[in-house]
Amino acid sequence: MPHEPQPQPADELDAEAVRTWSSLALAALGRAREDIDAINVYPVADADTGTNLYLTAESADRALAETFDSAARAAAAPTSLPEAVRAWAHGALVGARGNSGTILAQLLRGVADVLGAEPEGRQSGPGGLLAHALTRAAEEAYAAVAHPVEGTMLTVAGAAARAGEAASAAAGTAADVARAAYDAARAALAETPGQLAALGRAGVVDAGGCGLVAVLGALWQALSGQEPAAEPVAGRTAVPAARPDDPCEQHEDGPAYEVIYLLEASEAAVAELRARLDGLGDSLVVVGGDGLWNVHVHVDDPGAAVEAGVVAGRPYRIRITHFGDERRRGRGERAQRAVVAVVPGEGLAGLCAEAGATTVLVRPGEVPATAELLDAVRRAHAREVVLLPGGTELRAAAATAAEQARAEGVRVAVIPTRSAVQGLAALAVHDPDGSFDEDVVAMTAAAGATRYGELAVAERQSFTSAGICQAGDVLGLIDGDVAVIGAGLTETAEAVLDRMLGSGGELVTLVLGPEVPDAVAERLEAYVQSGHLAVDTVTYRGGRYSAPLLIGVE
Repeated sequence: MPHEPQPQPADELDAEAVRTWSSLALAALGRAREDIDAINVYPVADADTGTNLYLTAESADRALAETFDSAARAAAAPTSLPEAVRAWAHGALVGARGNSGTILAQLLRGVADVLGAEPEGRQSGPGGLLAHALTRAAEEAYAAVAHPVEGTMLTVAGAAARAGEAASAAAGTAADVARAAYDAARAALAETPGQLAALGRAGVVDAGGCGLVAVLGALWQALSGQEPAAEPVAGRTAVPAARPDDPCEQHEDGPAYEVIYLLEASEAAVAELRARLDGLGDSLVVVGGDGLWNVHVHVDDPGAAVEAGVVAGRPYRIRITHFGDERRRGRGERAQRAVVAVVPGEGLAGLCAEAGATTVLVRPGEVPATAELLDAVRRAHAREVVLLPGGTELRAAAATAAEQARAEGVRVAVIPTRSAVQGLAALAVHDPDGSFDEDVVAMTAAAGATRYGELAVAERQSFTSAGICQAGDVLGLIDGDVAVIGAGLTETAEAVLDRMLGSGGELVTLVLGPEVPDAVAERLEAYVQSGHLAVDTVTYRGGRYSAPLLIGVE
């Protein structure tokens, strides 16, 4: 059950205080979420800063609650301060969303680096300890951003840290340090329009800074028991309607995609990754440590950004967002309808994103959680959403995400696509200007009329519906069942095509994996043409993480 915040005495900073801070911060961000979204103009006016901060804080709070619950179930010793702050920071790291959420995760990591030290390693009392934690947080956040800009969340964090250190030097308690940091953050936030031209032109304060003020207000409330005087967004001016020639629209020509992923890699590899990604795009933030990192960057080539992560280590939970709809949202426009597609390949993700879909990229064997699908529906920012799960194993998660999104006022339809090629077929007939019901019916019909095949390589000897296969055999699956066992990719693909086209078809879609040469596609296209003159063939590159070959027959 949800944790009930219990403000702590002013001179005490322990695990329960951190738990209360987390709960209060999440509640404050929840209240301010829509207002913060509304003033989001930098670095991209995509109206999601409040949402990203809330989702990041939600992930952090969940991890912290699980730590307390685990200790309670095991009847173990009470959760310690180091255990609490480490769990909190880790939860923020793995659940960080967007530029602002990624920076918040690093701020919490800086706090954990100080408060997470064992008691014998601490050099000061509660006030000094908290001040040092805020200073470390600001330092690590600045270091995580490739090109720090003043007038942003970083500026607010720096001002809070300096004020906290001053309060500590005056022998202040932890609550005194928290109050000083909160007051300084509010003052710094008010100055941000004069420091960053984009904010000044729009007449708003920095959105990420607003969120940080809410978090610091929650810290003071947790330690003092007093509520902040006002919500952090109070008194902001309205965002004016953008003009076609408004320089505030400068980011319209910026990178087209936001790429975020978790990465398991060494510090040396991450240093090289930073340099590589810095040359690919902007808004680069890499946070984390101890082998686990959260990578955020805006680029025009999302495949190259993901590939850079593959070179550095093992990327996963990859999210690619196209900024077209996001920028319209930043101008106050909410799309009527959007499509969310789960795809197994970065090439397919780019293809679907170009068609206007919000994508969730999965690696082989990975199944995205309900929270990831719900996050994608939220990122689509539309009144109506069509969700293409792309696999039978995702139906339950997709149905749950849709139910939760409906509770938030979004009309959602899940089309039971079982393969990426069925999703492509559905996306091809998507009509955002028609009625929702008619669009869903047409997309469902297109997906249902598409038979799907896949080629895979057997990893071990096993029994299949087509007989016994040996390790290394090429398996040809049709509608999810093994239909052909062969020795070579091309020959097996031809056999699969024969069977799939035996019942007719007008269009063959081939999606090639990253290691499959173009010559294979050329041969298969010729094979289809030689036996089925009226059948057209289209070929796409699935990219990294795609199966060796996907086949669709419509």
